[in-house]
Amino acid sequence: MKPLQSIAMGLLVVVLSARFHGYDALADPLGWLLVLLGLRDLPADVVHRSRLISLAVLAGAVSVVLWFPAATDALYDQDASLGWAANLPQVGFMALLCHALAARAAAGGDTRAARWLGLLRTGSIVVGLLPVLVFGAGMDSLEDPTYLAAGMVAVALIWGLFSWNARPWALAGVQQSAAGPPATS
Repeated sequence: MKPLQSIAMGLLVVVLSARFHGYDALADPLGWLLVLLGLRDLPADVVHRSRLISLAVLAGAVSVVLWFPAATDALYDQDASLGWAANLPQVGFMALLCHALAARAAAGGDTRAARWLGLLRTGSIVVGLLPVLVFGAGMDSLEDPTYLAAGMVAVALIWGLFSWNARPWALAGVQQSAAGPPATS
């Protein structure tokens, strides 16, 4: 499996939910494991690669705890903003992944993918900050649009990762040069 395919499959498992007796049959920790496998196979020169791995490990660790219904219920019963805070590693990962891949796509001469990844990076940042208005400023009318926006950004990123998985800039063993298109080594 290509690196971006593995990352996309992992994020798909994280985003989708199939609840049985409170437990998610599509366990998010398994999704984060797929993400980590994809990150491992990304080209070594991808910018912020070690930070991406750290954020994926953190998001995976949080998802292990939140897989148990009692932990999730306790968190959301305490305060809904804690649920938002628990999702920040995932949102941060998505934003940084978009940033790193946009730089790689731009260096590879794929300006269209770079622009889309830049838009998704911005969308991820906005999605990460909108709950400040919802929970901090009491703008409850923005809660549903915030969840909708988060879902749309995640789906668009997953779709993009599947679409771009065979591009030369997304594959290991392909050298990037700021001066021109990638050369295969």
